[in-house]
Amino acid sequence: MDPESAPALSTVTAAVAALSRGALVGLPTETVYGLGADATQSTAVARIFAAKGRPHFNPLISHVPDLAAAQKLGVFSPLATRLAAAFWPGPLTLVVPRTADCPVCELACAGLPTIALRVPSHPVMQAVLQAFAKPVAAPSANLSGRPSPTLAAHVESELGAHVALVVDGGPCAVGLESAVVAVDGERATLLRLGGLSREALEAVAGPLMSPHEVDQAAPPAPGMVLRHYAPQALVRLNVTAPAPGEIWIGFGPDCAAADFNLSPTGDVTEAAANLFAYLRAADAQKPRAIAFAPIPATGLGEAILDRLHRAAEG
Repeated sequence: MDPESAPALSTVTAAVAALSRGALVGLPTETVYGLGADATQSTAVARIFAAKGRPHFNPLISHVPDLAAAQKLGVFSPLATRLAAAFWPGPLTLVVPRTADCPVCELACAGLPTIALRVPSHPVMQAVLQAFAKPVAAPSANLSGRPSPTLAAHVESELGAHVALVVDGGPCAVGLESAVVAVDGERATLLRLGGLSREALEAVAGPLMSPHEVDQAAPPAPGMVLRHYAPQALVRLNVTAPAPGEIWIGFGPDCAAADFNLSPTGDVTEAAANLFAYLRAADAQKPRAIAFAPIPATGLGEAILDRLHRAAEG
């Protein structure tokens, strides 16, 4: 398909139907092909991590059709608005604070108070976003650690068994992931080089900070400090019998007495989908501590344990 041509209505309809039922879809953008899911459905987003074999719950980029849609999800300072006006639609992702009523699920934002947003320019992706009318989480459609896909055939060969369909939008024009800039008021930090040069970005934003210059007390992205994703309450791991005053978050059929159960059937993908929401719900009860039952380090269990160890640090 010529990326400049309008996509067939049947193709857009099929993609929207798949996204609506929580399935994964390979979608073309001008940067690379994305592994798309409904960003408001935590179970659908968990399927992204499972399909990619992603070892950590890094924030995912939520794609929207225009700035107006993005402003319903994130808080845009004047600087963020200038960057969006200059480079959207295009290969720029902006990380901004979430709005109070942001419908994007906690898992897509990795439990952080910020959201990563992009308005892609590819006409096929634009048509899907406009028809779907909800944000689409879409990291690169490849196995974790593998090169990003720039052809539909790359997605089919690597993730074909995990997706409902792959929408062929032709070769990606940019071929590199988007540049990622976090904006805090009038301060911008370049988190990832990508489809825009530093020079182009700084012509609009002024000098960009690098991640190591950012106040470590308020990191803009996960992985910049060890202890994050942490609730107010203490966190204990591998607990089979909670102490008095603790909220117990279970896993599997042997935790019938748990206050919350990440997955009564022992499904780590379901557990991943519930993790951040249950952690917040438990913390809201202001317990003495939040105790987690043992979780296997298989599949997404490894990523769940990574987050829990960070939450329990110290």
